[in-house]
Amino acid sequence: MSAEILINVTPQETRVAVMHLGVVQELHVERSSQRGLVGNIYFGKVCRVLPGMQSAFVDIGLERAAFLHVADIWEERRQNGEAARPIEQILSEGQGLMVQVIKDPIGTKGARLSTQITFAGRFLVFLPQDTHIGISQKIGDEAGREQLRQKLQHVIAEGESGGFIIRTMAETAEESELRADVEYLRRLWSDIQGRAKVAPMKTMLYQDLNLSLRVLRDLAGNEISRILVDSRETWQRMREFSEQYTHGVVGKLQHYAAERPLFDLYAVEAEIERALARRVDLKSGGYLIIDQTEALTTVDVNTGGFVGARNFDDTVFKTNLEAAQSIARQLRLRNLGGIIIVDFIDMDNRDHQHEVLLEFRKALDRDPTRVSIHDFSPLGLIEMTRKRTRESLAHVLCEPCKVCQGRGEVKTAQTVCYEILREIVREARQYNAREYRILASQPVIDLFLDEESQSLAQLSDFIGKPVSLQVESLYTQEQYDIVLL
Repeated sequence: MSAEILINVTPQETRVAVMHLGVVQELHVERSSQRGLVGNIYFGKVCRVLPGMQSAFVDIGLERAAFLHVADIWEERRQNGEAARPIEQILSEGQGLMVQVIKDPIGTKGARLSTQITFAGRFLVFLPQDTHIGISQKIGDEAGREQLRQKLQHVIAEGESGGFIIRTMAETAEESELRADVEYLRRLWSDIQGRAKVAPMKTMLYQDLNLSLRVLRDLAGNEISRILVDSRETWQRMREFSEQYTHGVVGKLQHYAAERPLFDLYAVEAEIERALARRVDLKSGGYLIIDQTEALTTVDVNTGGFVGARNFDDTVFKTNLEAAQSIARQLRLRNLGGIIIVDFIDMDNRDHQHEVLLEFRKALDRDPTRVSIHDFSPLGLIEMTRKRTRESLAHVLCEPCKVCQGRGEVKTAQTVCYEILREIVREARQYNAREYRILASQPVIDLFLDEESQSLAQLSDFIGKPVSLQVESLYTQEQYDIVLL
């Protein structure tokens, strides 16, 4: 019972840190003005059907239309094994449709939708259109799985529609707890259906719980020893919710009222800063470089200053073993999803490769998010995917740099100097100015006064006009203006 959850609440945002042995494993941030949409149910309007892509755009009242693929459209015939119909035979423009968000808008992409509605209780996920009873794959004990299935079948009334998936948290649940969950989920579905009958198009019918309450539903498993909350109001709301739906967690909820900020006490603030950096230092002296792009995330492993092993092969092996643990943690911490390419340091020894891959898989087994990992490729890379439903930590907390436009680098002062010289030549051919004045940042002006002073003098002689300099302290290194006097 060495895991705990810390919840820091302000009127603007809620932040959650999942700790294990005093080390941050997961970070979740939800802002009042930007709550995630995953799990929300809308009565949307089909605004465009694209037969060529077998998809449709659905207006659910957001800035961008959401995306619905034919594979995410629930049809009874498909469940019975019949062939799926093309999307143009299922949907038409202007049609009203109940949909659920399965992926938040990410970057320039709109939200991803499904018409198969699911929503979670404490122990169960309800599938109102289905009849299937499934069990989480993380419950590995076959006897335990069968026992859970029987418990659930005892509490489902005969003739009632809807299917269920038994969540990992239900592993030790009593029959009475499962019954309460079933009743809660059916009541919720009835309310949603009632609202859908009278709601106009582009209306939200159901919003998922806020982050503090999702902690109780999704994160507060048996391994959690306590949940510290630094807001009395939030703590009271969580207690009320827990007393009604998650009885086993009530005793773990504690209000943190000390003067020192909760996240400072547990060094979470420093961990957040490190989770936003490209470089992650390993204890051995090696390091990781993590680069996140729209298409994929790359992780590069380097030995750095680690020279502790007897020979180079052992140094590489030990660095890769440590990196495997660190990468698995960083993926959870930063909430990185989609395609991920890991470039471990090259290993010639096949046994070493096998050991590193085994260690990496073992570390990823602790990740609650679905992960698919492949063996080493011929180029020595590991390709994997991690399910992405919400924005990564960096996308929540940061934005592209306005100076470098997200490139992560800026032009050198010398590059900018030469751009300015070329620009003045172009201007001189078009306009007959008396004088040209360069407005630029201090480093660029300093270069014109020192190393590039001869270049500037040659240009002035070439165009036959004087060129003056003026420092603009608010300009970035790439910014400049040429004023014609």
